[in-house]
Amino acid sequence: MLLLIGVAVLAVLLVALVVGLVLARRRRIDMTKKKEELGRPKSGGYQAGGGFNLSAGSGAATVDSGRAEPVEHPVADRTEVDGQPGVGDDASVPRDSERRTLVDVDLPEPETEPEPEPEPKPELDEIEPTSGRMERLRGRLARSQTMFGKSLLGLLGAGDLDEDSWTDIEDQLLMADLGAATSAEIVGTLRTKIVAQSVRDAEGARALLREVLIDALRPDMDRAVRALPDDGKPAVLLVVGVNGTGKTTTTGKLARVLVADGRTVLLGAADTFRAAATEQLATWGSRVGAEIVRGKEGADPAAVAFDAVKQGVASKVDAVLVDTAGRLHTKTGLMDELGKVKRVVEKQAPVDEVLLVLDATTGQNGLTQARVFAEVVDVSGVVLTKLDGTAKGGIVFQVQRELGVPVKLVGLGEGPDDLAPFEPAAFVDALLG
Repeated sequence: MLLLIGVAVLAVLLVALVVGLVLARRRRIDMTKKKEELGRPKSGGYQAGGGFNLSAGSGAATVDSGRAEPVEHPVADRTEVDGQPGVGDDASVPRDSERRTLVDVDLPEPETEPEPEPEPKPELDEIEPTSGRMERLRGRLARSQTMFGKSLLGLLGAGDLDEDSWTDIEDQLLMADLGAATSAEIVGTLRTKIVAQSVRDAEGARALLREVLIDALRPDMDRAVRALPDDGKPAVLLVVGVNGTGKTTTTGKLARVLVADGRTVLLGAADTFRAAATEQLATWGSRVGAEIVRGKEGADPAAVAFDAVKQGVASKVDAVLVDTAGRLHTKTGLMDELGKVKRVVEKQAPVDEVLLVLDATTGQNGLTQARVFAEVVDVSGVVLTKLDGTAKGGIVFQVQRELGVPVKLVGLGEGPDDLAPFEPAAFVDALLG
């Protein structure tokens, strides 16, 4: 049994061996075929004419002993092709071909940007005459002050004036922001004159009150604004005050006044800390044809003021108005910087006028501002604004009494020409109504 199994296994191995030899022979590739048989192309096949001509670089030729010598090109000396196709022998241009000549071609003109049209000159405003402004504007002041006048005149015309009556009169003056010292002085003077002149009627008392109030405003003070050139140099005016008093607006309105009188004006925008202050002043200047010198936002105010006065001297204008920064009077360092502005400006030309702008509605706070500013920059005049509103007007008496400097200008409205010279008589008449 075992013998039969061994014979069967041997037979299977022989069969597998024979089959393997046959398959191996079929897979073997005969590499001894003749070159002639290799060179015969099959029908419809692609025959390459030669291998790639590879270069080692720098013009060195590759050695190929099995290749024939290259055949010289039939056109050894090719003429210029002048833009003709360069593939094949027929692409050569015959020597006797007509050569193209140079032709002048008109190139298109380069596009140029149109010249910008000149900006139209801004239309200048018509400015109201400066003379008689206080009379034209006194009605606005009178509307806000009639209660004060009526109260005083009512007390004076009520009959006998006893101590209680004089106390009431003094209270009315205090309520009008004249201050304790000024009120007491006015009441004492009025009582003396009424007794001395034996006044017994309301009209006489009113006339005496008007006289006493005008005297308290010291009409003999020089209220002229020093804005005319002197010794070949322009007048230099510094406009100072805290923010919100109308300082920049006052500068612009004063420029209108000077232009209306035929003066040339240059504006210095030295308020470099308040947003839009420079643009606001530039608008005022453009409306009257006044030039403006400005600096970048946050620039040194003293440097801007210096440049403005320097340019004003060079341009030979009549006046340079410098709008300073709106310093809070409680900031000592900032007030010192305002003093620096004045010192720097005086290196170019003397400062002729320092105008302090006060808001009449601030009352006693305005007086505090006046004291501090006067210590820093030697205030020479006061501009009292917003007298057309709820202002009581008595601050005029206190400021002049405290500083010893005159109120020179008053603002009686938001219009561009609502700035008037201060006239004590006209002011008292409007105050009494």
